[in-house]
Amino acid sequence: MNSALLTIDDIASKNTPAIVDYLKEKGIKPIFFATGENVERYYEEALYVIKNGMIVGNHSYSHPAFSSLTWEECLEEIEKCEAVLNKLYRDGGVERVFRPFRFPYGDKGGANKDALQNYFKEKGFHKVNDTHITYPWWKEQNLNTDIDTFWTFDFAEYNIRQGSDFTKESVWKRMHNPNPETGAVLFAENNRHILLLHAHDETEELLPEYYKLFIEHLLENGLTFDAPGFLC
Repeated sequence: MNSALLTIDDIASKNTPAIVDYLKEKGIKPIFFATGENVERYYEEALYVIKNGMIVGNHSYSHPAFSSLTWEECLEEIEKCEAVLNKLYRDGGVERVFRPFRFPYGDKGGANKDALQNYFKEKGFHKVNDTHITYPWWKEQNLNTDIDTFWTFDFAEYNIRQGSDFTKESVWKRMHNPNPETGAVLFAENNRHILLLHAHDETEELLPEYYKLFIEHLLENGLTFDAPGFLC
């Protein structure tokens, strides 16, 4: 049986509460990763996430590629988002227990990568439990020891945009690709996953309730969902 932890990037958005409601209905507990700018733009929607018992992690303040930043700029992006999230939890009356981090684009900072991982350890960021991820490339890329949260499968539905030839069918093809260039095969015997989906209003406009379409397809194909767990 396949199982997965669902992660959702780039909150908050107008469609964030609808995503939360659907996931609660299905009994799925994801980790949301928020950019500080989006939380400030859609503050009530972000509050809705934590008030409904969901975990919100740090996805930087403005979603830059970290390898293009200086060390000081990296810290500013992380800490500025931390301040926004701390305020969000205080305003929501919810204790902030877990502090996972995800790099935008999976860009781990280039020359600053090792220093950033040490920073996460020193500052008490939480590593998602990935001990069940056993793909050789996961260890080869040091993803098993990095503190930040990476993924094994990206739906890439953010590519569904006006003028793009990337469609719902493109996502289906990715989901059933038996030999993906990156990541792991989604539907294979006893595979374990960390899934990456996004909360984007632009996708919602072109493919209403896209998150339901893809998650329902996972459920129909026998995938079950893991609750978030942390190693440190």
